[in-house]
Amino acid sequence: MNSFIALMRQDIALAWRQNSAGLSISFFMIAVALIPFGLGPDLKLLRDIAPGLVWVALLLAVLLSLESIFQADLEDGSFDQYLLSDTPLEILMLAKGLAHWVGVVLPLVLTAPLAGLLLNIDTPSLLPVCLILLAGSPAMSFLGMMGSALAAGVSRSGLLAALMVMPLYVPVLIFGSSALSQILKGAATGDWINAVFLLLSIGGAALFFGPLVAAAGLRAFLK
Repeated sequence: MNSFIALMRQDIALAWRQNSAGLSISFFMIAVALIPFGLGPDLKLLRDIAPGLVWVALLLAVLLSLESIFQADLEDGSFDQYLLSDTPLEILMLAKGLAHWVGVVLPLVLTAPLAGLLLNIDTPSLLPVCLILLAGSPAMSFLGMMGSALAAGVSRSGLLAALMVMPLYVPVLIFGSSALSQILKGAATGDWINAVFLLLSIGGAALFFGPLVAAAGLRAFLK
């Protein structure tokens, strides 16, 4: 447990020291801010397509941070220490996934209200929007960690990880955009809550399988 907590704290601090979160947030906000210029003055159109735009911008911002999950470990030789640790490698991968979620993805979700205002989303809808993004955010971290681990040590690993992970993000994009669309249309909770449950289910599956796949990928890399 001490190794688990220590690794989480180390990776969260590293994410902020390397400014991974700041770069992802900057990309997210710039992407959202540029969209209205391309669409022109049609505020209704902007609001209608806001659900898809928010999710696409968020997913792309997360993709930018994937290379940093294992970059420091490659540089300082921490992978060998993970294998020699008394803590199972799968548990350590769980710690790294949670650290990425807390250090990078969660700050991105917290900037969603500002992004929503730029996309003409009304103020009462901002809290439900954040909650839906929060429901889908664990899947983004743990699916991303799987791709990052499988691409570890490969030239341009960040690009390869993004290519592997993007198809896995499609269900998150579909169900997340569907839930946001229903909210912005003023639909009752029952009309969009199923999509939220599906997002949580995907996140739970990613939380379980992500560390297993990441650990297997790192073992294969180190052999």
